[in-house]
Amino acid sequence: MPYSAPVTPPPSVSLGEATRLWAKVASLSFGGPAGQIAVMHRLLVEEKKWISEERFLHALNYCMLLPGPEAQQLAVYTGWLLNGTVGGLIAGTLFVLPGIAAILGLSILYVELRDATLVAALFFGLKPAVLAVVAEAVVRIGKRALKDRFRISLAALAFIAIFFFGVPFPAIVVAAGIAGYFAYRAGVLAPPSQPDAAEGDDRVADQAALRTVRPSLGRSLRVLSVHLILWWGPVLAFALWLGRDHVLVEEGLFFGKMAVVTFGGAYAVLAYVAQQAVEVQGWLRPGEMLDGLGMAETTPGPLIMVLQFVGFLGAYRNPEPFSPLTAALLGSLLTTWVTFVPCFLWIFLGAPYIESLRGRASLTAALSGVTAAVVGVILNLAVWFSLHTLFARVDGKVPEWSTLDPAILLLTVAAMIALFRFKAGMGWTLLGSALLGALVSLLRG
Repeated sequence: MPYSAPVTPPPSVSLGEATRLWAKVASLSFGGPAGQIAVMHRLLVEEKKWISEERFLHALNYCMLLPGPEAQQLAVYTGWLLNGTVGGLIAGTLFVLPGIAAILGLSILYVELRDATLVAALFFGLKPAVLAVVAEAVVRIGKRALKDRFRISLAALAFIAIFFFGVPFPAIVVAAGIAGYFAYRAGVLAPPSQPDAAEGDDRVADQAALRTVRPSLGRSLRVLSVHLILWWGPVLAFALWLGRDHVLVEEGLFFGKMAVVTFGGAYAVLAYVAQQAVEVQGWLRPGEMLDGLGMAETTPGPLIMVLQFVGFLGAYRNPEPFSPLTAALLGSLLTTWVTFVPCFLWIFLGAPYIESLRGRASLTAALSGVTAAVVGVILNLAVWFSLHTLFARVDGKVPEWSTLDPAILLLTVAAMIALFRFKAGMGWTLLGSALLGALVSLLRG
């Protein structure tokens, strides 16, 4: 039976109300993509009920296929769904602003004080709470997405493939989509159910209140033209002003190209960036990439924000004709610009087409396979984050058990009890863990 929208759609979400929510998402976006997806799922789907589970996962599936930070792109996508292009711009921009400010401030402290320990002291208690939030997200999303043995098997296989064998994420997604399609055609996978308007508020996102844009060639060309000018315009301006060989132009070109190939999240490209930045360009010294990664892991925003730190140091050490801090500021902002502008392009260009395909049974079946695989990938991110949070040293996938930090373990258990047993709010859990962590850090001296 085809789905039909209700005669009287619910009131749309105002831009002001959405902006306040995106500011809250930005302030809580710790812990990499798994934690950030967990934050958005809890606020958008569970608490506000602005986006349905099906619509949220549909958007997430598309974002996981794109180069760049999937969580930030998911914010742009859902912001666009709720309030059009302006909503997408606000959601995506607010998502990265706290991280930009934090990384910039810590980068200045880093070059002035030459000591990154301040970062660990400030954020010691946050990682355990983020770990609890990520665990809760895996459980909650898994319960909704893995509705039968077939999808549970896909999630398990995806986790095994990426965690133990390092299979590239795009290959996992393509394989899961194909498996979902043929499983549906063979009758192994149940026909995808269409949302029912009578189900209530949790289907708000499938009603007529959401923004819809009809995809067309003309619109696509306009979106592409505007974003290409915005993306590469500053790099061209610096090239005309300072010359092709200036460090700002080199950084703009390098990180602009990285924005196109960063499939599978930040960790998929960091090894290459570190090698190029240290050994080829000389922008960083050995070990400094890990200091930058520590900043990105313990501040809000995507982990790919570590590139901002690389751009900062590269320009700081090659400042002419500017002062070192002025050059570093320009390098930091230019790197951030060329990294995140394409994220808006992928969404504004592709989302209308993705939305127009919703409701097709075979495609929905394929995407349900992708959703199952995504649960496995999120579990992989959660396990990776857990290992590097609880243990001081991890050899590949195996932790050195002697480096287990009992204080972090206890904080993690406390945060999980707060979330799972007492249903504490995410903000209070993060705040409480941060305060306890600061106390432990002070007692340790």
